[in-house]
Amino acid sequence: MEMTLRWYGPGFDPVSLDQLRQIPGLHGVITSLMAKQPGEIWALEEINGLKAEVEAKGLKIFGIESVNISDDIKIGNGKRDEHIENYIKTLENIGKADIHMICYNFMPVFDWTRTDLARVRKDNSTVMAYNQDLIDTIDPADLRGSMEKMANGFTLVGWEPERLAKLKELFEAYKDVDQEKLFNNLVYFLEAIADVCAKYDIKMAIHPDDPAWPIFGLPRIVKNKDDIVKLLKAVDKPHNGITLCTGSLGTNPNNDICEIINAAKGRIPFAHIRNLKYNSPRDFEEAAHLSADGSMDMYKIMKALHDSGFDGVIRPDHGRMIWGEVAVPGYGLYDRALGACYLNGLWEAICKNEA
Repeated sequence: MEMTLRWYGPGFDPVSLDQLRQIPGLHGVITSLMAKQPGEIWALEEINGLKAEVEAKGLKIFGIESVNISDDIKIGNGKRDEHIENYIKTLENIGKADIHMICYNFMPVFDWTRTDLARVRKDNSTVMAYNQDLIDTIDPADLRGSMEKMANGFTLVGWEPERLAKLKELFEAYKDVDQEKLFNNLVYFLEAIADVCAKYDIKMAIHPDDPAWPIFGLPRIVKNKDDIVKLLKAVDKPHNGITLCTGSLGTNPNNDICEIINAAKGRIPFAHIRNLKYNSPRDFEEAAHLSADGSMDMYKIMKALHDSGFDGVIRPDHGRMIWGEVAVPGYGLYDRALGACYLNGLWEAICKNEA
């Protein structure tokens, strides 16, 4: 198991590599070229430049999150094949740079949705939260403005202003894309990139929908065990895997995370581990990674991963904002560092108990 943290890269992340390298047990980072737009080719020189910056601090890039997939590919319009060819060239360059895992998503319009980026908890920490009753009353365009105001001046991945400036057009473009069509377009994409993934041993780890149900009338196709099994069978090749995101799958309390781990055994190259607290079936907030702080059993989840033979990359996911830190919502240094140490402690205890 390789413990990492997400790092947005120079100019985008207030957390430095010097700070990250001081976290005990941290082996490297998951990062990205944040300035690249969906459909663009990532040049080998750009990737190697990012890699050199990380390695100069004694760390390693264990994966990319994300090489964003354009809406043209998701919708299946006339630019789809051109953008897939660009994606293949990007994967080739990533493979040449000796990076072998990509976390991506296939969510229409919004990569993830929250109604609050700084809900205040009893200890005065703040967390990202979601309330379906509020979602039911608002227009998506209003949500965009609200997210921008709550972002502390940072760019939110999946809510980039260049893309969301075309929100009305995006909804119009997706109007004839139902769940079946979106799924078929995903399969088409995965089949098209199969050869380059095989050549460079690149694992594509799809991120589950967040939240794990349809919103604003948009389809969702990676929201539960049945969806995941269906996708893994539809493209039954080593490069087609999942990102086990406990926070995204866990938004629906009916999802049994350990059952999903067993169903996807051998096809989980990447794991996002975080905790949630359910306030009601329609309201949840993110929590500290410690099991007792939320509604999820982190020990049980980590043991299920261990027992499944997981030997991939892991990172603590969204953290609370604590100790007065100002950072990208969910991606401050302090609580994620606590989460990394906690998860490493669980893993050590599980391994030693098995010995």
